[in-house]
Amino acid sequence: MGNNIKTVFLMSGLAILIMVLGQVLGGSGGLAIAFVIAVVANIGVYWFSADLVLAKSRAKVVGPNDAPELYRLVEHLAARASLPTPKVAIVNDPSPNAFATGRNPSHAVVAVTTGLLQIMSREELAGVLSHELAHVKHRDILIGSVAAVMASIIMFAANMAQYAAIFSRGRGRNAGGILSSILLALLAPLAASIIQAAISRQREYLADDGGADIAGSSLGLASALEKLQNAQGRGTLAHSSPETANLFIVNPLSARSFTNLFATHPPTEERIKRLRGMVI
Repeated sequence: MGNNIKTVFLMSGLAILIMVLGQVLGGSGGLAIAFVIAVVANIGVYWFSADLVLAKSRAKVVGPNDAPELYRLVEHLAARASLPTPKVAIVNDPSPNAFATGRNPSHAVVAVTTGLLQIMSREELAGVLSHELAHVKHRDILIGSVAAVMASIIMFAANMAQYAAIFSRGRGRNAGGILSSILLALLAPLAASIIQAAISRQREYLADDGGADIAGSSLGLASALEKLQNAQGRGTLAHSSPETANLFIVNPLSARSFTNLFATHPPTEERIKRLRGMVI
């Protein structure tokens, strides 16, 4: 099954969870309120995502005179991808990593850490930058934002369902129905988190594929991921958080404990194996 199709199925799963919770709430206006709050909050985050992420990661936007080789390479790869040249930013951090953000290709930013620039060859750096440009081309920030909206609705509605179940004790509702509602309210957010992480993993596979096409080879990205994998155990990115971890080419928090179900990225070994087996 293609990764785009898997993403559609996973997004459908989030929609089904919303409908089930709506049924539990008995058609009350609570779900509508949750929807409005989640949409407004997440649209705000999506619209200002670039500024928020750059500020949180302490990234500094640079021009062609500040980092000429990096800027020219981004410009060259963006042209190959038929994209406008994005803003280029550098994070002063020894941990090698990179990310892309921005609400659309015209407002995109591609950022790399100083640690990444120090250890990558030109071919490897091109592979990393192409991966990030593939995220921009696939509008993965938008997809991630929509998934976040849906997950937020589920979290909000689950809390409402839980309170509704607790306060319905004195209104003649049977114990079995109350227990079922509470269990659903507890399990629905867990399921939403798992689905949201799975969507992020599928988009990483697609960005690997798209990045290989943009660069004209999958070997540079494969080699870069090997270096990133070897560097992961040496420390985490200083100004990273769970909220922005999915944006990076490898999880900047991976030195901490994560289960596969909640992982925002596929196993790096699997990504390398896929890339080395590609024929471009």
